[in-house]
Amino acid sequence: MPRARQVVVLMALVALTGLAGSCARVVTEQGKASYYANKFKGRPTASGQKFRQHKRTAASLTIPLGTKVRVTNLKNGKTVKVRINDRGPYAKGRIIDLSRKAARRIDMIRAGVVPVRLTYKVKKR
Repeated sequence: MPRARQVVVLMALVALTGLAGSCARVVTEQGKASYYANKFKGRPTASGQKFRQHKRTAASLTIPLGTKVRVTNLKNGKTVKVRINDRGPYAKGRIIDLSRKAARRIDMIRAGVVPVRLTYKVKKR
């Protein structure tokens, strides 16, 4: 095989395996999600923004502020994308608190707490 063709094949393999240009790793977590009570409306979040129920935001104790997270309700498969702008939840066994809008999108209002999968990217060190 000619040298130029070997280089092209190698570049194609690198691109297909996702090694080219990847500066973040994908993290997946599973646990329980809840959503914010109305009493938090208008209060400041850890990011300094006011909490608004009609925005797709969320709180996490471990995910960096500003991170965009895909939340999947494992009971029905519905997903929503949220931005982490606060810290919490502080209830044992929960990994994320969603705004009411985000909770409505994955149809968890009636249940209150549901099993979820979180998927997000973090920068490599």
